[in-house]
Amino acid sequence: MRAFTQLALAATLAAVGVFAADEKSNVESLTATTFKKWVANEPLALVEFFAPWCGHCQALAPHYEAAATELLANNVKLAKVDCTQEESLCTEQEIGGFPTLKVFRNGTASPYGGTRKKEGIVSYMLKQQLPAVSTVTPENLEELKKKDHFVLVGYVEENDKASAEALHKYAEEHRDSHVVGISHDKSLASKAGAKFPSLVAYRTFDDPEVVHAAKGKALTGEEIESFASVESLPLIDEISAENFAKYALSGLPLAYYFVEPESPTREEEVKKLAQIAKDVRGKVNMVWIDAKKFGSHAMALNLKGEKWPAFVVQDMENGAKYPLELGKDIVGGVKTFMQQFVGGKLKPSIKSGPIPEKQGAVIEVVADEFDKYVFNDDRDVLLELYAPWCGHCKNLAPTYEKLAEAYAATPDAAKRVSIVKMDGTANDIPPHADITLQGFPTILLKPAGKGSRTFESYEGDRTLESLIEFVSTKGTHKAAPKPVAESSNAHDEL
Repeated sequence: MRAFTQLALAATLAAVGVFAADEKSNVESLTATTFKKWVANEPLALVEFFAPWCGHCQALAPHYEAAATELLANNVKLAKVDCTQEESLCTEQEIGGFPTLKVFRNGTASPYGGTRKKEGIVSYMLKQQLPAVSTVTPENLEELKKKDHFVLVGYVEENDKASAEALHKYAEEHRDSHVVGISHDKSLASKAGAKFPSLVAYRTFDDPEVVHAAKGKALTGEEIESFASVESLPLIDEISAENFAKYALSGLPLAYYFVEPESPTREEEVKKLAQIAKDVRGKVNMVWIDAKKFGSHAMALNLKGEKWPAFVVQDMENGAKYPLELGKDIVGGVKTFMQQFVGGKLKPSIKSGPIPEKQGAVIEVVADEFDKYVFNDDRDVLLELYAPWCGHCKNLAPTYEKLAEAYAATPDAAKRVSIVKMDGTANDIPPHADITLQGFPTILLKPAGKGSRTFESYEGDRTLESLIEFVSTKGTHKAAPKPVAESSNAHDEL
């Protein structure tokens, strides 16, 4: 009861804080009556749909208020809608969770793709206000550079249509993340140490200006993409939920330095590691991460999660993990390790459960025996990737067991089909399997055939009949078991 009282008190204080903030707020409060007219009259605005009891909304509130105040000078307005008071409006706007933020342009909505911090909100909305590509002159360059932490400018001849088209296409595809400009001014290019055609990145981190000269007669979309994806990220930065997507989308391997934020040597070590990051730039991204907050992530990357600091590289394309046992010479050890990784001299760490002493109708696969059972050329193999804590996996279990028993009881089919499963929390999927695990359970079929390594994903009902139909139609052998009756509670339909 005491805990409930404290929570109620906290909620009351939060509510009082909200109402007090409204007196001096630069965030417009909208209702069903005022909403349509307000958004229709604003060329660019951001609207938050919230609930007062929502913890994430409460955490966002001070950042949202500060962003609203800062954006006033740019004539970009922020508003909010209390969905506990305006239920019909929030239903009409298809609000499914809190907070939901939407960008409005004269009444037309689009999803907000920025962070929930003040700096992220301001940066995102300023980029939305700009054209996809801004014309850069000596008079407006400095002002444009202030628009974001990373500003990309293409310096090209006026008649270089190929470069201009490539730059415009890139800008349209990345207008939510980058400020992009184009200039035909040779003196401005010369000042940055660039020649036509070139790219110049203006940054508020690391080296303030970075130049890339076109490899051919014109800039290409591929080299613009490559240059921006590398140079828009700091040599080594703290990673969190706010910026993880940037690293994931880069496609480059990600090197994590797990360290406690309070460590007295953290700042010095990170500064030294930045020099290593510079050596592998464009090949590997390096970050540091809060070991206390993200210890479970360290364990998922095959670190023991008990001793800090720690270091690991993850291949973001195939999920392969390369943990390093750090010694006293942290910087020296990381430098050697990174040289070996970039040189292709390291083997990934594959977490595997113990090999089962006995097997039942459903074969329990572990990572160390993955190829033996899953990549069996002679058999159609149905693989379930599951988690012991997953409720849907538990519901599926009796049906999956009955499926395996049905095939085992049919001699001809038993020689051609294997029903297998693997605990996706206790085992790593071998990188060469090229499987992207999106959730549990994941059900895949590997058809028989010499060297067959492709999987067919199962998306149907989790019933015995549907699973049999999938195996017997998508498998190479088209094998089906003898008819089996399925109990009414032995399946999980979603």
